Amino acid sequence: MLRNRIQELRIAHGFTQVALAKKLGVSKQAISNWENDNIQPSIEMLIRLADVFGVTTDYLLGREDPVRLNVDGLSKESIAHIH
Repeated sequence: MLRNRIQELRIAHGFTQVALAKKLGVSKQAISNWENDNIQPSIEMLIRLADVFGVTTDYLLGREDPVRLNVDGLSKESIAHIH
């Protein structure tokens, strides 16, 4: 679950693995390893990921369902702002 959430959120926020790595102060390889489920981020990094993406750690861990909003009729700019 964690690996999927990290990748989905990274893509939704328009980050490459390199950009997310720079934002977190880790290597691109660390992001790749998390997304491929080779290793897990530390608790500290899990908190930083939650902060960057504006979600809870419970959401990242799959303990909380995402909030779903109906964005029909909104412009792409408005949808991006909501994200």
